[in-house]
Amino acid sequence: MQVITTTQALAAFCKDATNYDFVTLDTEFLRETTYWPKLCLVQAATPDRAVIIDPLAEDLDLAPIADLLFNNHVTKVFHAARQDIEIFVKLFGQVPAPLFDTQVAASVCGHGDSVSYDNLVRAVVGAQIDKSSRFTDWSARPLSEKQLTYALADVTHLRDVYANLRDEIAKAKRMSWVQDEMSVLESLDTYIVKPENAWKRLKMKVSRPRDLAALQELAAWREQRAQANDQPRSRIIKDDALYELAQQRPRKPEAFDKLRAVPRGFGRSSAAGEIITILENVEKIEKADLPTVPQRPRGPSPKGAIGDLLRVLLKAVADKNNVATRIIASSDDIDAIVLDDFADVPALKGWRRKLFGEKALAIKNGRLALAATENGVVEIPVDLN
Repeated sequence: MQVITTTQALAAFCKDATNYDFVTLDTEFLRETTYWPKLCLVQAATPDRAVIIDPLAEDLDLAPIADLLFNNHVTKVFHAARQDIEIFVKLFGQVPAPLFDTQVAASVCGHGDSVSYDNLVRAVVGAQIDKSSRFTDWSARPLSEKQLTYALADVTHLRDVYANLRDEIAKAKRMSWVQDEMSVLESLDTYIVKPENAWKRLKMKVSRPRDLAALQELAAWREQRAQANDQPRSRIIKDDALYELAQQRPRKPEAFDKLRAVPRGFGRSSAAGEIITILENVEKIEKADLPTVPQRPRGPSPKGAIGDLLRVLLKAVADKNNVATRIIASSDDIDAIVLDDFADVPALKGWRRKLFGEKALAIKNGRLALAATENGVVEIPVDLN
């Protein structure tokens, strides 16, 4: 196998790869102690050649790979592409294109939701991948022959998986379905977290406007610190501590020691001083300028019987069409449909609306019923006249 360690060799491979209509790609990286992923390997394969690119080699500049990643005539094939693409966005400032994600494609071809690479290879190609090197230290040098063999398998089998899925999708006439999913992966916004939007990633909720203002400011501060120091968010401060700080809003260093989620002694740190300043500024915000806390939805509960019926419908539609449920509608989509016939969600648009959305609305409004039979769940029109 060829391990590329020089810019000249990389440039030669990338130039040769532009002669093909696709290239398979994968990366190995470390992220346990950093905010940004540390790139350790890039694996790439054309239809007749496969290489391992060592970005840690002293004589290697990764610039030549940009010509391949952004060549519009070469499809870049990944499996579960999001983290790989994030690395290239950090390196080059844009998303590789055009893209094809075999995990997404598999979900519309009956291979399940978020199927792993080794399971997909086994199902499509019939090959067994040795997973014992998956969690090794990819930053250590030299890499063993076993590690290199494992890494290369991530792109060599991917060629056959891609070819098979591409044919399956064409036969089922579902390329538009795949392209809808790819639009998220192709958006630069998917990979760039703006500090002012960091609070949207948090799952817990607050009920008072000033608490929400504090949470927004604290989340932005943590994101800025994590990015600037290249540290995981949790190394700066954990999510539950953010919520407690937003609700309690300590104004003195000693007040931090009274909070359950904040580490002992945190009040004496420089970070605590910055937080105190942030919270003092939050207290100065005029009431009229505070953010609006989202109101609790009125009407039937999304987690009630109607939502349960729509989830049964979703499973039945997915099984009938041999496609993963998540591709058709998310749990949030169903919750929104329960609350609003005109909800702005993917499940009520395009092919998803035709496949599922119209039926979901019909069930919600009493025009369609579901029945269990020996052949599965069937739909029964309801005459309301």
